[in-house]
Parts: sequence; structure tokens; C-alpha cells
Amino acid sequence: MSLAEMRRRGILGINRRNVLYTLGQNERARYPLVDDKLLTKQLCRRANIPVPRLIASANTHREVGQLLGRVRDEPAFVLKPARGAMGNGILVLEWRDGQLYRGVRRMAEGAFVYHAAGIVSGLYSLAGHSDEALVEERLETDPRFAELVADGVPDTRIIVYRGIPAMSMVRLPTRASDGRANLHQGAVGAGIDLVTGLLGRAVQRNREVLASPDTGVSIAGFEIPEFDRVLDTAVRATDETGLGYVGADVVVDARYGPVVLELNARPGLAIQLANRAGLRPRLEAIDRVHPDLADGERAPGTPAERIALGREIASANP
Repeated sequence: MSLAEMRRRGILGINRRNVLYTLGQNERARYPLVDDKLLTKQLCRRANIPVPRLIASANTHREVGQLLGRVRDEPAFVLKPARGAMGNGILVLEWRDGQLYRGVRRMAEGAFVYHAAGIVSGLYSLAGHSDEALVEERLETDPRFAELVADGVPDTRIIVYRGIPAMSMVRLPTRASDGRANLHQGAVGAGIDLVTGLLGRAVQRNREVLASPDTGVSIAGFEIPEFDRVLDTAVRATDETGLGYVGADVVVDARYGPVVLELNARPGLAIQLANRAGLRPRLEAIDRVHPDLADGERAPGTPAERIALGREIASANP
């Protein structure tokens, strides 16, 4: 796609995103609320927004040695860095007959401790600083996703601007991504119609795909389960951060329904590829509706009213 065509389609580039949105709309002092997954959990819990249960954590190497003993009664769990990015450092694990497994491969207990120690040392953190190793419950995929996902838990990314949902996609884990819902690892990103909750176009490694690479089922036309609740959860969670431009990642769990996985003050731009649409027209339309808002200020109205406005703007800027 040429530069002229990208401009015509309203594609948001990284420089404009950084200047106008991630820096222009997000107060720097509030970044830790979304950069640190523990702080994100706390702010969501205060607002009665579901998050994955924290089983254990370690922020020193001495505590790392105690982690395995604290998870032996958990059939399955996730080890992750508190301040990681792009899915790096995340392991999905389970016990089988007293042995630790990552997918179909057995994992030595020493390897688990070594990985957790790497997390604490800052190997996967945003700035390379010391970090905290978190062990969370493993969420369970809503069975309605089974036709598209063979392994792993899909999540829905919603870009929320001034408290209004602007664009959304689902990230479908694949065998190529080792069951992780991360586009950098090989997951599929599929655009979601904000009005209907139906999937449209999809990409994997920046190339269009028509069907799930693992199940062969067509992606277009699939309906995201409980999409109205997904949007409501995303909007309410981002309201708690005080940030003006946020990416909210929400999982539809088989037991709990929509659960906030994490929030991001610097959401990536691949969501535009998944939707075959630019973010700029929608963000600028939100600004036109509320021209008097200060930088970072949330639009007035209830979450339901702001979701309705986001859907109206998305319909006018497909």
C-alpha cells in the first residue's frame, strides 16, 4: 500500500500515535497503572471488574525458589512477568501425573525456576529493569471459540479513546504462536464489527487469511461471544486508569464471562490491518463530537452511552 493510499484510508502511523495519543492523551504518571499487571489487577478489583486470580508472585530470587511449592495444587496456571510486553516471557503450564508440562512438552522443574528467575532479573520487562514473576490461574476458552481455536485462549483487543471504543479485533492463538494470543508470535488478528460483534477480515503475520490455520473454519461471520459485555468491561476498566488512549485486552472465560487480561497505554497499530480500516477517522470523529475536552479527559456519559457513540462513529467510518 502506497503512502498516499494509507493517508486516504486514514491509517494511523506510529509517530502520530505517539505524539497525539500515547503521549498527548496519557499522563505519564499514570502509566504504571497499566504497565504493572499487579496494579492493573488492583484497580480492576476495586471497580468489581473480573481479572484472573493471582496464585503467587515472586520479586526476589529467594522467593522464586518457593513458587513451585505454591502451585502444586493448581492443575493449570500461567507464569508471566508483571511488566512484560508483546507476550514475551509468558508460559502456560499444567501438571500431568506429577510432571510439569508446557503444551505437549514436559518441562523440568529446574527450567521453571530458571525462567522465573529470568523474569525477576528483568529479562522480559519493558525497560530491562528488575521485575516480578506472577503465577495466575489459567483462563478457560469459551467453548464457542472451539471452531476457530485448537489451543490457547483468544482475547479481544479494544482501542478506547476518551472512554469511547474506537476499534476492536480478536486475537486467535494458533499452533504457530504456541497457543499464545499474540500477533508477534503468530496468532491471527481478526477485525470485529463494533455494532454486530461479527468477525470480518483477518491477518496472520501481516498476510490476509480467510480461515483458521488450525481448524480450517472460515473466520468471517463468526460472532464474538458476549460482545456487548466485552465492550462494557473494556470501557469500565479503562475508565479506572484515568488515561485517554488505552488498549484493553478482554478474555471471554468459560466460567466467568469477560475478564480483563491486561491494559496497554501504547497499543499497537496492527488492529488497523485486521480491520482493513484506519484509526484516524474514528479518533478524529470522537474529537469532533467533544471538541472542548482537555487532553486525557474522558467524554461524558455512562459506559453504555459512550459505547453507543463508538458504534455510531464506527458505522460512519467503516
